[in-house]
Amino acid sequence: MKNITVIRHAKSSWEFDVSDKERPLKKRGLNDAELVSKAFKNKMINPDAVFSSPANRALSTCHLFLKNLEVSLGKLKIEEDLYDFGGQQVISFLKNLDDNYKNVMIFGHNHAFTSICNIFGDKFIDNLPTSGLVVIAFETNTWKNIEFGTTKMTLFPRDLKYD
Repeated sequence: MKNITVIRHAKSSWEFDVSDKERPLKKRGLNDAELVSKAFKNKMINPDAVFSSPANRALSTCHLFLKNLEVSLGKLKIEEDLYDFGGQQVISFLKNLDDNYKNVMIFGHNHAFTSICNIFGDKFIDNLPTSGLVVIAFETNTWKNIEFGTTKMTLFPRDLKYD
C-alpha cells in the first residue's frame, strides 16, 4: 500500500515585485493553511518523507504544515520536479520514489496538482484550491506501478470555514 498526501501551496501575494519562485504567502493564505493543517492533524497518516517545490509559497506552506502536524523538518526534501505546472514532472517524480516510502506528502502547484488528483484518484476535483489537501491510496507495493488509486480524503479551506 502506498499513500500520497497532495497539498497545493497557500494563497500567494502578487503585491511584491519578485520572481514567480519568490512570491510570498498572503495573510489569507497563512490563515487557510493553518485551518487545513490543524483539521488534518488528527486524520493524517504520518509521512515517511515530505517533498516540496522550491518556490517560496510552496515551501512556506510546507513549513507551516510540518509545524502544526509536528512532523520533523528532517523528513523534508526540496524537489525541483515539484515546481511543475503541467503534471508530467510530478508523475515522473512519484513513480521514481524509493519503495521504502509508504506514505509521502508533497507540496506544489496547480494545474499539476489538480491533474495529479484526477489522474490518480477516483473522485473528480474541478480545481484543487490553494491550501487544498487530497490523500490518495494505492494498492501496490511499488511506486512505479501507481496507476489508479482511491481518494481517501479531501480537505479544502472553504469546507472548514463558518460564516
